[in-house]
Amino acid sequence: MPAPIFSNIDANFAYIRSRFYPCSDLTMLQWNYGPQHKLRALSVYFDTLVLDKRTNYFRQTLQDLVPHRVADGSEVTLDMIVRLFRQHMTTEESGTLVDSLEQAVDFILSGCLVIFIDGWDHAICYRTGRFETRQVSEPVTEPVVQGPRESTVENIKKNIGMIRTRIHSSNVKFNFMQTGGEARTTIAFGYMEGIVDPATLDAFLTRLGQLPDGDVLETSFIEDILEERTWTPFPQFRYTERTDVAAASLLNGKIIVLVEGTGSILICPATFFELMQSSEDFYQRTLMSNFIRILRFAAFMIALGLPSLYIAISTFHAELIPTVLLLAVVDSREGIPFPAFAEAIIMVFIFEILREAGIRLPRPVGSAVSIVGALVIGEASINAGIVSPIMVVCIALTGIASFALPQYNLAVSLRLLQLPLMILASTLGIFGLMIGFFLMWIHLISLKSLGVPYLKPLAPWTIGELQNTVYRKPLKTLMKSNRRKGPQLKGKS
Repeated sequence: MPAPIFSNIDANFAYIRSRFYPCSDLTMLQWNYGPQHKLRALSVYFDTLVLDKRTNYFRQTLQDLVPHRVADGSEVTLDMIVRLFRQHMTTEESGTLVDSLEQAVDFILSGCLVIFIDGWDHAICYRTGRFETRQVSEPVTEPVVQGPRESTVENIKKNIGMIRTRIHSSNVKFNFMQTGGEARTTIAFGYMEGIVDPATLDAFLTRLGQLPDGDVLETSFIEDILEERTWTPFPQFRYTERTDVAAASLLNGKIIVLVEGTGSILICPATFFELMQSSEDFYQRTLMSNFIRILRFAAFMIALGLPSLYIAISTFHAELIPTVLLLAVVDSREGIPFPAFAEAIIMVFIFEILREAGIRLPRPVGSAVSIVGALVIGEASINAGIVSPIMVVCIALTGIASFALPQYNLAVSLRLLQLPLMILASTLGIFGLMIGFFLMWIHLISLKSLGVPYLKPLAPWTIGELQNTVYRKPLKTLMKSNRRKGPQLKGKS
């Protein structure tokens, strides 16, 4: 049972001070009002969350609303003040009445101004303006040549507002919840009623209900709870910082998750073919969009299997290489003390270090360090006879191909899969590479995201949904086919 608010203002003052001591940014201001300033009140707020001019306004409003005498000449009493706030809550912003000290503490932590009135067992909580957060700008991780350039911010309500401006429908439902722990982070999830699969929504709510009472600081915390297989290298959900992608996902029957304090939106469930799509696929002409999608799938295969294929062919199947090219390979490897597998491991290790260094360093010098480092180290390794030129080219193409994938978490999974494939290729050749791809295919077929098959619509085969996988039909065809199902433009995700 939460402790009620005391009628004595001094008791409330002592309780709040004991809860927050020794917080230097907590302001507890006692002031008087009413006839001869006999009535007392207490304002409590964090000056790091609430602007001082807003607190002065609310205090002045209360003093102006409560003159020394009313129309009949009688003095203002506490009952009149209580009746005024219970019935009207008169101010330029709506207020909330709370009757427990724990509620008052929660409002203070949320950036509210809480006013205690001596002799009243309630408190008045006003939501004041917070300090400005990062402004809406262009997306950093999902840039486009053509299309909207509106990115999410760290304010969850502003993000939801930007999504609602794109979908003017009462079927868009957003629900809020608060996590446990010390952070008490606000989480919101949204879906389109009538389009979302009820079974998927039930699975989502069941897994979200298993969220432990821990501190949730970012959207990835929710992903770890929702995913069915934690140890799979393939991502089962996708992220976006684009509000147009989030809106299109709702129209496509997806569920989106937003967390206060982070701009990343989690889209679930996700399939393999959705992870290979970009929002710009629907802003380009059909022919160009399909060409770019084919390039992405080619980049996926290069990023996944090019080093392993080179190791297998150069080590076990040299007869598959044309004679002229074979002579060039043999000549480039002359004097190299390591086998192809060791060469690949060395170059992949160096490339991953350079990639992480480019990300962690300050932006003005990060790109320069990664590019110059790759050129210098690659050239120095060749001159030192540690690796062959063709291996440097192979690893460089692998890294560039991974950058062509629209989802960063999918590119990271390919980096993890390179090592076991290279081990199989170095021990069993192409036969080992086939075993690796076969095991990977079996794993992908069995993988699900909130009950949705990961390789849908290929496994299980659903021919009616193939219009937006490897290729994209013209938008007029997609819109015409979806008009039979509803007014939404489905397929855009």
